Amino acid sequence: MIADELKVKGIARAKKHKNITILFTDFKDFTSLASNISPIKLVKELNEIFGHFDDILGELKVEKIKTIGDAYFAACGLPEKNKNHAVRCVEAAKKMFKFLEERNKKNDIKWKMRAGIHSGPVVAGVVSKKKYVYDLFGDTVNIASRMESNGEVGKINISEATYLLIKDKYKCIPRGKINAKGKGEMEMYFVK
Repeated sequence: MIADELKVKGIARAKKHKNITILFTDFKDFTSLASNISPIKLVKELNEIFGHFDDILGELKVEKIKTIGDAYFAACGLPEKNKNHAVRCVEAAKKMFKFLEERNKKNDIKWKMRAGIHSGPVVAGVVSKKKYVYDLFGDTVNIASRMESNGEVGKINISEATYLLIKDKYKCIPRGKINAKGKGEMEMYFVK
C-alpha cells in the first residue's frame, strides 16, 4: 500500500476518495486547563485518552490521521473503501464520549469534549521528505473541523451530508442553519 510505494519509489501518489467521513474532536477550555497543570501531567493525560481513542478506532476500522495539540483527527472510508464510513465515525465518537464520561468519574481532571463529523470527497497523500505524514486535503476537512468548533460539549455535531448517510440508523436533532467560519450558513444536526 502507501508504505510499500514509499519504500519502492520514495514517494506516494496522492489519491482522490469520492466519499469518506471525517471525525474531529477537541477539548473545551484546553488552553486554560493546560496552563494549570504540569506539562508532564498534561502529556500523560493526553497519552492515556488518545491511546484509548486509538483502541476505539482500531475496533471500528476508522483511520487515525493525526493529533494536533488536543484535537484528534480521524477518517473512515480510506485507504480502503467502506460503505458504512459515516456510521463508524458516529459510533467512534459515541464510544469516545462514553470513555471520557467513565474516566471523569474517577479522575480529578474533567475533560469536556466536542465532536464534529462531515462526509465528502478528499485527496489523501503523503507529504514531506522526512517524517512522512499521511494527511487529507480538501474542503471536506475544513467543514468537518467547523462541525466540531460549532458543536457543544458532550454532543456529536454533524453536517447535512453526514445526516443523509446516517438518518436511518440514528435519531438526529436539526439545529437549523448555523454560520460556520469561512463557510457561511450550514445545516447542522446533533446525533441523539
